[in-house]
Formats: sequence, structure tokens, C-alpha cells
Amino acid sequence: MSDSLSAPQPAGLTGLSGRALLRLVMPTLFAAVLLFFALKAPGFLTVGNLSSLLLNNFVLLAIVAIGMTYAIAAGGIDLSVGTALDFSALTFVLLLNAGFGLYVAIPGGLLAGSLAGLFNAGLIAGLRISPFLATLGTLFIGSSVQKLLSEGGQPIYLEAQVRSGLATERMLGVPLPLLLVALLALVYGVVLARGRLGREIIVLGSQPLVARYSGLAQRRIAALVFIASAFASALAGILLPATVNAYAPMSGNAFLMNAIGAVFIGATLSLHNRVNVPGTLLGVLFLNVTANGLLLIGWNFFWQQVATGVLILSVLLFSFASRRLGAG
Repeated sequence: MSDSLSAPQPAGLTGLSGRALLRLVMPTLFAAVLLFFALKAPGFLTVGNLSSLLLNNFVLLAIVAIGMTYAIAAGGIDLSVGTALDFSALTFVLLLNAGFGLYVAIPGGLLAGSLAGLFNAGLIAGLRISPFLATLGTLFIGSSVQKLLSEGGQPIYLEAQVRSGLATERMLGVPLPLLLVALLALVYGVVLARGRLGREIIVLGSQPLVARYSGLAQRRIAALVFIASAFASALAGILLPATVNAYAPMSGNAFLMNAIGAVFIGATLSLHNRVNVPGTLLGVLFLNVTANGLLLIGWNFFWQQVATGVLILSVLLFSFASRRLGAG
């Protein structure tokens, strides 16, 4: 038995080669999904459909998922991203309807959404409550507050004369929402990959004992992480009512699970199985392409959710297999 255990394994099936081979699974799957929908989904490759996919589906989820990347990189999770988005959207709509311009409504919305992150920071860094429980509490409190402020959950529409037009603005020929995604991804991505704070976040998430004994300011890092996550969601909260011309209570919660899934898909695409902003954007694109293609071939919303769940579960299994190969 000892001989069989110590026998050399075929090259390319273990260690680095095995992990490299496994890394090809997700890109290959992505390419296969694109090819399948290009052949089977009517109108999938049309300019109108791809433009709608990017502007109506990709942008908002990408912004929320970029913020979620920080929370997961730090070893936690932010269940209250929807609350931050909704508070921002509500404040933005109320300020515009009250006669204030964009120069007041935009910073007001961003501040209101960021307050959810500040509240989380107080619970996590101040009271040392786990991120899961702290953000879950913020989610429940935020949902109740929204119902109280909106007469039980009634939408609040932007008045016709104050519609912002942010969703249709262009700069240098590029839609403003896409530019905002690019700018946010650049800032958050560079900080996480190259900045000192990013290195501290990664250490805190991947090696918490090392972070503790090396003297890292864990509570400060956690506070900054959840404020950054809420700020990203608040930015999405500005764009959502600018797109649909209304605030719908609790609508931000619809982005939660897909944001988490996108981050883990992005980690699986990483060479070091580590969450990262570019990978998260690819994860968002993967999920949106899948949902869009299934819609075009006639699957209803509930089956789309089943497919998304299966996809995320598959990603987690690939991630687990990759770690096992790395450990071996």
C-alpha cells in the first residue's frame, strides 16, 4: 500500500498542472454557453439585445458585486447591499421630487446608502458582531424602515418634470452607467490588488490568525470594507431610479444572491482562487448572459433562477476541487 501511495502520478494530473487544467473548465464553459445561445437563442447576438444586456442588466449588478468583492475578500459577507441600494434610491427620488437638483440628490443618495455601511461598521468593528449577523440585522431593519416610509411598500415615482436622465447620458459616446462601472472597477480593483489596504483585506480574509498576531488594525479594516461595500451599492441606488423613474421598496434585495455568486465565479477564474474585481465583472457577465439566453429560448424566471443556482453550485465545486489539488 505504501508503494502505491508513493508511486509517481502522471504528469499534468496533479499539482500545478492539475490546477491549470481545472482552471480551463470555467473559461471553456463560458465559451460553450456563448456558442450555445448564439446558435439557439433568437436575437442573442443582435446589437439591441447585447446593448440591453449591458445597460439594463450588467451595470447595476456589476456595481453591487464590486462592493461585495471587498466584503468577501475580508472573510465576511454583506447581506445588506440591497438596503444600502434602496436607501440611496429612496433619498435620491425624494430629493428630486422635492425640487432639489442632481447636485443635491446625488450626494444625498450616496450618503444615505453609505450610512447602512457605517451602521454595519459600528456593529462589526465596534460591537464585534459577526459580519453575517450584523448585515442580516441591517437587512431586516432596512426592510422595515422602507415599509414604514413608503406606506407598506408602495413605489414612489419620479415626477415627470424632474426625471434625471442619468441612465441615458453619454460621455465621449459611451453610456454614463458603463463609465461609472469602469471607474468604480478601476479604483476598487487597484486598491484591492495593489494598495496597502487591499493587502490587509486579503490577509484578514485568508489568514485571520496572521492578521491578529501581526498587529493589523482588524476593526479599522472591517469598518472600511463595509463602508466601501455600501458606497458601491449606493451608487447603484442612484442609477436604478434613473433607469426606471421610480423607487420600489426592497428592490435592492434582488441583487444580493447574484452579487455573491458573481464574486465566487470570479474567484474560481483567478489563478490563486482569490476574489478579485476583474473576475467579479466576468462573473456578472456570465450570470447575465446565462439569464438573457435562457429568457430568449423561452425559459421562465423561476427556471432561470434554478439554472443560476446550479451554476453557482458548480462553481463552488470547481473551487473546492482546485483547492484540493493545490493542497495535494
